[in-house]
Amino acid sequence: MTEVAARAGVSVTTVSHVLSGRRPVSDRTRARVLQVIEELGYQPNALAQGLRTRRTMTVGLLVPDLTNPFYPMMLRGMDDVLVPAGYRTVVGNTDAVREQELAFLREMATRRVDGVVIAPFQLTRKDLLEHHATMPVVRLGGGPFDADLGDLVRSDDEGGMAQAVRYLLEQGRSRVAYIGGARHTGPSDLREAGFRRALAEIGRDVDESLVVRGDFTRDAGREAAEALLDLEERPDAIACANDLIAIGVLDAARKRRLRVPEDLAVSGYDDIDAASLIIPALTTVVNPAREVGRCCGEALLRRLGAEQPEAARELVIANSLVRRESA
Repeated sequence: MTEVAARAGVSVTTVSHVLSGRRPVSDRTRARVLQVIEELGYQPNALAQGLRTRRTMTVGLLVPDLTNPFYPMMLRGMDDVLVPAGYRTVVGNTDAVREQELAFLREMATRRVDGVVIAPFQLTRKDLLEHHATMPVVRLGGGPFDADLGDLVRSDDEGGMAQAVRYLLEQGRSRVAYIGGARHTGPSDLREAGFRRALAEIGRDVDESLVVRGDFTRDAGREAAEALLDLEERPDAIACANDLIAIGVLDAARKRRLRVPEDLAVSGYDDIDAASLIIPALTTVVNPAREVGRCCGEALLRRLGAEQPEAARELVIANSLVRRESA
């Protein structure tokens, strides 16, 4: 930086301001400094900067399954907010395994990331408290809200699923089944609660044989659907906890030559891009991944910029049902 400053005829502080973008520098001076930086091939030492500023300008994102299109779009929303502020994101895939979730959080603490956004599927409250004490943590889903665990950003999982099930019932479906994730993982419990709420609203008991839990994957959806369709009195509609499960249900229906929605109505959750591209196009609940990501990024920036500790916040993002061909 000293060499850049001498060559450009400015102070080291000015070079620092150009690199960080935190202080205004005239366009003419900025252009001169950047030209010298290019001529010299100067690369800032991120480790040295971090020691001085106590910031690494990196954040972590922990997700259970990067092959689920929801999470890359959610990351895109985070980048919308964090990249202009000079931050980069380190992403960890955990397969919803507690040991991997813990290992990622510990690695992020070792790397001294400035904050982390996590979609906790297996972490306990004790796990989260331990790491929230060392860096700002924003939870993506995994409610209920607990102020001691930091900010929570989530969609209205229970309300969104209730809306989808109400729609299936309004279409005259009499045996509505539900396929969700395992209990106490991610949004599983809330979405199942929405399914049960919609049936309770019309005074109908839940037939537990029509409730199947597994993973949030296409394969799990297909296997669960096979089990439901093997019942002596099979369902005429299946509400699914995400779109990948629903696509697996469509696979099972196609294998059995069932017409969708005439023989079997299917609804999903998330509205990933594939939901509108498959045949039949999937009726699903919009879970605005990019907006969720932006909200997570904004929550982190607010924490990182706060001079005094602030009370934790919960942000619930509304859902809407998209009616397509599958129901």
